[in-house]
Amino acid sequence: MLQIDALPAFTDNYIWLLQDASRKECAVVDPGDCAPVSAWLDSHPGWKLTDILITHHHHDHVGGVQQLKTATGARVVGPANEKIPARDVALVEGQQVDVLGYKLQVIEVPGHTLGHIAYFHDDPQSPWLLSGDTLFAAGCGRLFEGTAEQMFDSLQRLASLPALTRIYCTHEYTLSNLRFAQAVEPSNPAIAERFAEASRLREANRITLPSDIRTELATNPFLRSNDTAVAAAASAYSQQPLDNPQAVFRALRAWKDRF
Repeated sequence: MLQIDALPAFTDNYIWLLQDASRKECAVVDPGDCAPVSAWLDSHPGWKLTDILITHHHHDHVGGVQQLKTATGARVVGPANEKIPARDVALVEGQQVDVLGYKLQVIEVPGHTLGHIAYFHDDPQSPWLLSGDTLFAAGCGRLFEGTAEQMFDSLQRLASLPALTRIYCTHEYTLSNLRFAQAVEPSNPAIAERFAEASRLREANRITLPSDIRTELATNPFLRSNDTAVAAAASAYSQQPLDNPQAVFRALRAWKDRF
């Protein structure tokens, strides 16, 4: 059975480590820094890094790729429409890639960057998603290259995945995202409960991830732009009527950028 753990990097990044203990093989996701991965490999003799999965080109996600590939010979897979160092396999929408014996579906999710992709494993019992900087716990990525419309559509695609899908995003932003969610929906009890739990975890220096689609649908304002309370809050912030979910999302993203 696959085990997925987080290797902390920089201030708030997570490098996800996928492990098959039976084969002593592993893969990593978005290693912006090679040091945490190298340290793990050094402390686990006999293990082989087989794959490096990349979601997008930002340096805090690719900075360690070349060193890791040179040291281990791992295969580098990533989006075809972005410049990824040492990439061996260029991926586009609808392709599948086999990693540690698991088939991962490639989903193009432009918005944060234009070529951003996510990786989805459609297991009937325990599906999971590597969402990069597109869908965060209680939030979404900033619009550095894409448009609000692109990000809205990308998030809608991810929101349609099975409710039990575990979400492995790449930053510990949960508390700050939930503070914003509370500002948008101060009367939402699910957000209040989640904020309390995330606060307890962070006070104990524990990770708040992974999340899941069901939790995000209940607490993430960027997936709730069709909710009347969320729409009303976004309209009040923007001081104009917003007559469709895309407009609500655009206002929420602008609000969060200044929050």
